[in-house]
Amino acid sequence: MVAQDFTPDLSVVCPCYNEEETITPFLESILPVLEQTACSFEVIFINDGSSDKTLEKIRSEVAYDKTLRVINLSRNFGKEAALTAGLDFAKGKAVIPIDVDLQDPPELILQLVSKWKEGFDVVLAKRVDRSSDTLAKSLTASLFYKFHNSISGIEVPENVGDFRLISRKVVEAIKLLPENQRFMKGIFSWVGFNSTVVEYTRQPRAAGETHFNGWKLWNFAMDGITSFSTVPLRVWLYLGVLCSGIAFFYGSFIIVKTIIFGVDLPGYASLVTMVLFFGGVQLIGLGVMGEYIGRLYIESKRRPVYIIENNDEI
Repeated sequence: MVAQDFTPDLSVVCPCYNEEETITPFLESILPVLEQTACSFEVIFINDGSSDKTLEKIRSEVAYDKTLRVINLSRNFGKEAALTAGLDFAKGKAVIPIDVDLQDPPELILQLVSKWKEGFDVVLAKRVDRSSDTLAKSLTASLFYKFHNSISGIEVPENVGDFRLISRKVVEAIKLLPENQRFMKGIFSWVGFNSTVVEYTRQPRAAGETHFNGWKLWNFAMDGITSFSTVPLRVWLYLGVLCSGIAFFYGSFIIVKTIIFGVDLPGYASLVTMVLFFGGVQLIGLGVMGEYIGRLYIESKRRPVYIIENNDEI
């Protein structure tokens, strides 16, 4: 366990959820790399309500290594909350979030630290090769980044995950942000600061299986879009104006046609089609509004982002 007054140069933050198979390989890979940095360091594991033996595995490692720490959350709050907890308790002059599945190579930390020592507050790790991911995941990720950046006031770097180095002043700026529903990639970008990029090739998982499925990724994308853009709300104003304009001109056309040619036989099929179409458009608009209202409802409760089950190991 790390002494309470110890201030390391580096804090490595590792959110974990059902990762019992990867803890040992991860430590065997990252600890030699951290020793090569010539920096003092700590490694903080955040157990995000794992249902397997992840916590027991971490505690067995923490017991004999003073550079390791563990934060045990009371339940599964999600990766964004676990990452927030890690940033809150990290003491280092620089913080490096990284997953324990070894898809992000620990060896890259040497380059991240080198750029930090050059004076950069943010060093991004950009994936230039995602062949280890499925085609569907790579394609949808690319579409998300393009769509998000086209409608948002901030730009989230494409193919950049949570793996990066951020200086202490960046961490302190992030800790000022009070929102409960957190999209960390957007938050990292929103705070700004001078940054640079280090490129790497993403590797397959060392062990176990990913906990993200299509539905979770969809919800994650929705969080990202609604957290940093109101364009989905604004677009319904323009759509309403467009529909009203079409209805006005079509109504005018029917009036003129009726005056000149008389009354046609009523078109029940076209009437039903139009009612169903505009009813669907209205429901979609209400759904978008509901998404934002739901976020306001959750934020208004001011619940904590996470709860720690015990803090004797922090």
